[in-house]
Amino acid sequence: MELTAHTNTLIDLALMEDMSGGDITTQATIADDHRSKAVVTAKEDIVLAGIPVFRAVFDRLGGGVMYTEKRADGDVVPGGTAVMEVEGPTAILLMGERTALNFLMRLSGIATLTKRCVDAVAGTNASVVDTRKTTPGWRYLEKYAVRMGGGRNHRLSLSDGVLIKDNHITASGGIAKAIGRAKESAPHTSRIEVEVSTVPQIHEALDAVADILLLDNMTPDEIASAVEIIGGRAITEASGGITLENIREYAEAGVDFISLGALTHGARSVDINMKVVAA
Repeated sequence: MELTAHTNTLIDLALMEDMSGGDITTQATIADDHRSKAVVTAKEDIVLAGIPVFRAVFDRLGGGVMYTEKRADGDVVPGGTAVMEVEGPTAILLMGERTALNFLMRLSGIATLTKRCVDAVAGTNASVVDTRKTTPGWRYLEKYAVRMGGGRNHRLSLSDGVLIKDNHITASGGIAKAIGRAKESAPHTSRIEVEVSTVPQIHEALDAVADILLLDNMTPDEIASAVEIIGGRAITEASGGITLENIREYAEAGVDFISLGALTHGARSVDINMKVVAA
Protein backbone atom coordinates (compact mmCIF):
# COMPACT_ATOMS: atom_id res chain seq x y z
CA MET A 1 0.00 0.00 0.00
CA GLU A 2 1.38 3.38 -1.02
CA LEU A 3 0.59 6.09 1.50
CA THR A 4 -0.57 9.32 -0.13
CA ALA A 5 -0.22 12.88 1.11
CA HIS A 6 -3.96 12.73 1.79
CA THR A 7 -3.49 9.72 4.08
CA ASN A 8 -0.71 11.44 5.99
CA THR A 9 -2.95 14.48 6.43
CA LEU A 10 -5.72 12.20 7.71
CA ILE A 11 -3.30 10.68 10.23
CA ASP A 12 -2.19 14.15 11.34
CA LEU A 13 -5.81 15.20 11.86
CA ALA A 14 -6.48 12.05 13.92
CA LEU A 15 -3.42 12.67 16.09
CA MET A 16 -4.37 16.31 16.58
CA GLU A 17 -7.86 15.22 17.59
CA ASP A 18 -6.49 12.79 20.19
CA MET A 19 -3.65 14.84 21.64
CA SER A 20 -4.12 18.49 20.74
CA GLY A 21 -2.77 19.42 24.17
CA GLY A 22 -0.25 16.59 24.38
CA ASP A 23 -0.49 13.34 26.33
CA ILE A 24 -0.45 14.54 29.92
CA THR A 25 -0.54 11.03 31.39
CA THR A 26 2.49 9.81 29.45
CA GLN A 27 4.35 13.06 30.05
CA ALA A 28 3.73 12.71 33.78
CA THR A 29 4.70 9.05 34.13
CA ILE A 30 7.25 8.10 31.44
CA ALA A 31 10.85 9.35 31.11
CA ASP A 32 11.88 10.74 27.72
CA ASP A 33 14.58 8.08 27.26
CA HIS A 34 12.40 5.12 28.27
CA ARG A 35 11.95 2.35 25.67
CA SER A 36 9.46 -0.53 25.49
CA LYS A 37 8.39 -3.48 23.40
CA ALA A 38 4.72 -4.14 22.65
CA VAL A 39 2.75 -6.83 20.86
CA VAL A 40 -0.23 -6.17 18.59
CA THR A 41 -2.74 -9.03 18.78
CA ALA A 42 -5.97 -9.91 16.97
CA LYS A 43 -8.54 -10.71 19.65
CA GLU A 44 -10.94 -12.36 17.18
CA ASP A 45 -10.79 -13.99 13.73
CA ILE A 46 -10.07 -11.23 11.21
CA VAL A 47 -8.71 -10.36 7.79
CA LEU A 48 -5.84 -7.95 8.40
CA ALA A 49 -5.71 -4.56 6.67
CA GLY A 50 -3.97 -1.30 7.49
CA ILE A 51 -0.48 -2.25 8.67
CA PRO A 52 1.19 0.55 6.62
CA VAL A 53 -1.15 3.12 8.17
CA PHE A 54 -0.55 1.71 11.65
CA ARG A 55 3.19 2.14 11.17
CA ALA A 56 2.80 5.61 9.67
CA VAL A 57 1.08 6.87 12.83
CA PHE A 58 4.21 6.27 14.89
CA ASP A 59 6.41 7.65 12.12
CA ARG A 60 4.38 10.87 12.16
CA LEU A 61 5.05 11.14 15.90
CA GLY A 62 8.79 11.22 15.37
CA GLY A 63 9.86 7.71 14.43
CA GLY A 64 12.39 5.65 16.29
CA VAL A 65 10.00 2.68 16.33
CA MET A 66 11.09 -0.70 14.96
CA TYR A 67 8.60 -3.25 13.65
CA THR A 68 8.58 -7.02 13.38
CA GLU A 69 5.63 -7.94 11.19
CA LYS A 70 4.32 -11.45 11.73
CA ARG A 71 1.30 -11.16 9.44
CA ALA A 72 0.62 -9.11 6.29
CA ASP A 73 -2.38 -7.21 4.97
CA GLY A 74 -4.84 -9.62 3.38
CA ASP A 75 -3.94 -12.48 5.73
CA VAL A 76 -6.70 -14.39 7.49
CA VAL A 77 -5.68 -14.16 11.16
CA PRO A 78 -7.19 -16.36 13.89
CA GLY A 79 -8.14 -14.73 17.17
CA GLY A 80 -5.33 -14.69 19.70
CA THR A 81 -2.62 -14.35 17.04
CA ALA A 82 0.12 -11.72 17.28
CA VAL A 83 0.27 -9.72 14.05
CA MET A 84 3.20 -7.45 14.90
CA GLU A 85 5.78 -6.53 17.52
CA VAL A 86 6.80 -2.90 17.95
CA GLU A 87 9.76 -1.56 19.89
CA GLY A 88 10.79 2.02 20.50
CA PRO A 89 10.44 5.08 22.71
CA THR A 90 7.69 4.31 25.22
CA ALA A 91 6.20 7.79 24.95
CA ILE A 92 5.79 7.42 21.18
CA LEU A 93 4.18 3.99 21.56
CA LEU A 94 1.71 5.21 24.17
CA MET A 95 0.82 8.43 22.38
CA GLY A 96 0.16 6.71 19.07
CA GLU A 97 -1.45 3.51 20.36
CA ARG A 98 -5.13 4.47 20.13
CA THR A 99 -4.91 6.32 16.82
CA ALA A 100 -2.89 3.54 15.19
CA LEU A 101 -5.29 0.88 16.47
CA ASN A 102 -8.33 2.87 15.33
CA PHE A 103 -7.06 2.77 11.76
CA LEU A 104 -6.09 -0.91 11.96
CA MET A 105 -9.34 -2.02 13.60
CA ARG A 106 -11.54 -0.10 11.17
CA LEU A 107 -9.76 -1.22 8.01
CA SER A 108 -9.49 -4.83 9.21
CA GLY A 109 -13.22 -4.77 9.96
CA ILE A 110 -13.97 -3.80 6.38
CA ALA A 111 -11.61 -6.46 5.02
CA THR A 112 -13.16 -9.08 7.31
CA LEU A 113 -16.74 -8.34 6.23
CA THR A 114 -15.69 -8.23 2.57
CA LYS A 115 -14.03 -11.64 2.85
CA ARG A 116 -17.21 -13.12 4.32
CA CYS A 117 -19.24 -11.77 1.40
CA VAL A 118 -16.69 -13.00 -1.14
CA ASP A 119 -16.71 -16.45 0.46
CA ALA A 120 -20.52 -16.47 0.39
CA VAL A 121 -20.62 -16.14 -3.42
CA ALA A 122 -17.77 -18.56 -4.12
CA GLY A 123 -18.45 -20.78 -7.12
CA THR A 124 -20.79 -18.29 -8.82
CA ASN A 125 -20.04 -15.81 -11.60
CA ALA A 126 -20.55 -12.80 -9.32
CA SER A 127 -17.83 -10.45 -8.09
CA VAL A 128 -18.31 -8.43 -4.90
CA VAL A 129 -17.71 -4.68 -5.26
CA ASP A 130 -17.95 -1.64 -3.01
CA THR A 131 -19.66 1.74 -3.51
CA ARG A 132 -18.99 5.41 -2.75
CA LYS A 133 -20.81 5.08 0.60
CA THR A 134 -17.59 5.60 2.51
CA THR A 135 -16.50 7.58 5.55
CA PRO A 136 -15.68 11.12 4.38
CA GLY A 137 -11.93 11.38 3.90
CA TRP A 138 -11.37 7.63 4.30
CA ARG A 139 -12.38 6.46 0.81
CA TYR A 140 -8.88 5.55 -0.43
CA LEU A 141 -8.19 3.57 2.74
CA GLU A 142 -11.58 1.87 2.90
CA LYS A 143 -11.47 0.79 -0.74
CA TYR A 144 -7.97 -0.57 -0.10
CA ALA A 145 -9.42 -2.63 2.77
CA VAL A 146 -12.11 -4.01 0.44
CA ARG A 147 -9.36 -5.26 -1.90
CA MET A 148 -7.54 -6.86 1.03
CA GLY A 149 -10.74 -8.79 1.75
CA GLY A 150 -10.88 -10.09 -1.82
CA GLY A 151 -13.46 -7.63 -3.13
CA ARG A 152 -13.22 -5.27 -6.08
CA ASN A 153 -13.59 -1.51 -6.27
CA HIS A 154 -16.37 0.38 -8.01
CA ARG A 155 -15.75 4.04 -8.82
CA LEU A 156 -13.27 5.83 -6.55
CA SER A 157 -14.87 9.16 -7.42
CA LEU A 158 -17.40 10.75 -9.74
CA SER A 159 -14.67 11.28 -12.33
CA ASP A 160 -13.99 7.55 -12.74
CA GLY A 161 -16.96 6.53 -14.83
CA VAL A 162 -20.44 7.32 -16.12
CA LEU A 163 -23.17 6.02 -13.83
CA ILE A 164 -26.61 7.39 -14.72
CA LYS A 165 -28.81 7.09 -11.62
CA ASP A 166 -32.47 7.83 -10.97
CA ASN A 167 -31.93 11.55 -10.35
CA HIS A 168 -29.94 11.90 -13.58
CA ILE A 169 -32.73 10.11 -15.44
CA THR A 170 -35.43 12.37 -13.99
CA ALA A 171 -33.44 15.55 -14.63
CA SER A 172 -32.55 14.48 -18.19
CA GLY A 173 -36.08 13.52 -19.19
CA GLY A 174 -35.65 9.76 -19.42
CA ILE A 175 -33.17 6.95 -19.82
CA ALA A 176 -32.76 7.23 -23.57
CA LYS A 177 -32.07 10.99 -23.40
CA ALA A 178 -29.60 10.56 -20.56
CA ILE A 179 -27.68 7.81 -22.39
CA GLY A 180 -27.73 9.82 -25.63
CA ARG A 181 -26.21 12.85 -23.93
CA ALA A 182 -23.63 10.71 -22.18
CA LYS A 183 -22.55 9.15 -25.46
CA GLU A 184 -22.15 12.61 -26.98
CA SER A 185 -20.00 14.07 -24.21
CA ALA A 186 -18.31 11.29 -22.22
CA PRO A 187 -14.88 9.99 -23.33
CA HIS A 188 -15.18 7.18 -25.85
CA THR A 189 -13.18 4.95 -23.49
CA SER A 190 -15.84 5.20 -20.76
CA ARG A 191 -18.52 2.59 -20.34
CA ILE A 192 -22.00 3.86 -19.61
CA GLU A 193 -23.85 2.32 -16.67
CA VAL A 194 -27.52 2.98 -16.03
CA GLU A 195 -29.59 2.34 -12.93
CA VAL A 196 -32.87 0.53 -13.66
CA SER A 197 -35.55 -0.89 -11.40
CA THR A 198 -38.33 -2.05 -13.75
CA VAL A 199 -38.63 -4.21 -16.85
CA PRO A 200 -39.62 -1.25 -19.10
CA GLN A 201 -36.51 0.60 -17.92
CA ILE A 202 -34.39 -2.44 -18.76
CA HIS A 203 -35.71 -2.48 -22.32
CA GLU A 204 -35.23 1.27 -22.70
CA ALA A 205 -31.62 1.05 -21.49
CA LEU A 206 -30.89 -1.88 -23.81
CA ASP A 207 -32.43 -0.09 -26.79
CA ALA A 208 -30.18 2.90 -26.04
CA VAL A 209 -27.17 0.52 -25.90
CA ALA A 210 -26.09 0.96 -22.28
CA ASP A 211 -22.96 -0.99 -21.43
CA ILE A 212 -23.88 -1.89 -17.84
CA LEU A 213 -27.26 -2.16 -16.12
CA LEU A 214 -27.42 -1.51 -12.39
CA LEU A 215 -30.40 -3.57 -11.23
CA ASP A 216 -31.54 -1.58 -8.23
CA ASN A 217 -33.57 -2.83 -5.26
CA MET A 218 -34.82 -5.99 -6.95
CA THR A 219 -35.48 -9.34 -5.33
CA PRO A 220 -33.34 -12.34 -6.33
CA ASP A 221 -36.22 -13.67 -8.45
CA GLU A 222 -36.59 -10.29 -10.20
CA ILE A 223 -32.82 -10.23 -10.77
CA ALA A 224 -32.95 -13.68 -12.38
CA SER A 225 -35.73 -12.54 -14.72
CA ALA A 226 -33.82 -9.36 -15.56
CA VAL A 227 -30.65 -11.30 -16.36
CA GLU A 228 -32.67 -13.51 -18.71
CA ILE A 229 -34.17 -10.47 -20.47
CA ILE A 230 -30.75 -8.84 -20.85
CA GLY A 231 -29.35 -12.05 -22.30
CA GLY A 232 -25.72 -10.96 -22.22
CA ARG A 233 -26.30 -7.70 -24.11
CA ALA A 234 -24.97 -5.72 -21.13
CA ILE A 235 -22.97 -6.33 -17.98
CA THR A 236 -25.25 -6.72 -14.96
CA GLU A 237 -24.83 -5.38 -11.44
CA ALA A 238 -27.20 -5.93 -8.52
CA SER A 239 -27.46 -3.39 -5.71
CA GLY A 240 -29.82 -2.46 -2.91
CA GLY A 241 -31.10 -4.55 -0.02
CA ILE A 242 -28.24 -7.04 -0.26
CA THR A 243 -26.75 -8.44 2.95
CA LEU A 244 -24.35 -11.15 3.97
CA GLU A 245 -27.36 -13.35 4.67
CA ASN A 246 -28.93 -13.07 1.20
CA ILE A 247 -25.97 -12.31 -1.06
CA ARG A 248 -25.72 -15.94 -2.21
CA GLU A 249 -29.27 -15.78 -3.60
CA TYR A 250 -28.37 -12.70 -5.65
CA ALA A 251 -25.19 -14.32 -6.94
CA GLU A 252 -27.07 -17.44 -8.02
CA ALA A 253 -29.51 -15.21 -9.94
CA GLY A 254 -26.71 -14.79 -12.48
CA VAL A 255 -25.47 -11.20 -12.15
CA ASP A 256 -21.88 -10.26 -12.95
CA PHE A 257 -21.37 -7.89 -10.01
CA ILE A 258 -22.95 -7.35 -6.62
CA SER A 259 -22.31 -3.95 -5.03
CA LEU A 260 -22.76 -3.40 -1.31
CA GLY A 261 -22.48 -0.07 0.46
CA ALA A 262 -22.46 -2.09 3.68
CA LEU A 263 -18.91 -3.24 3.01
CA THR A 264 -17.77 0.19 4.12
CA HIS A 265 -20.62 1.93 5.94
CA GLY A 266 -21.82 -1.20 7.73
CA ALA A 267 -18.59 -2.89 8.80
CA ARG A 268 -17.73 -2.81 12.50
CA SER A 269 -14.24 -2.28 13.82
CA VAL A 270 -12.73 -5.61 14.88
CA ASP A 271 -11.00 -6.19 18.22
CA ILE A 272 -7.23 -5.68 18.09
CA ASN A 273 -5.07 -4.59 21.00
CA MET A 274 -1.50 -3.52 21.72
CA LYS A 275 0.11 -4.52 25.01
CA VAL A 276 3.48 -3.52 26.40
CA VAL A 277 5.33 -6.73 27.29
CA ALA A 278 8.82 -5.49 28.15
CA ALA A 279 10.45 -2.23 29.21
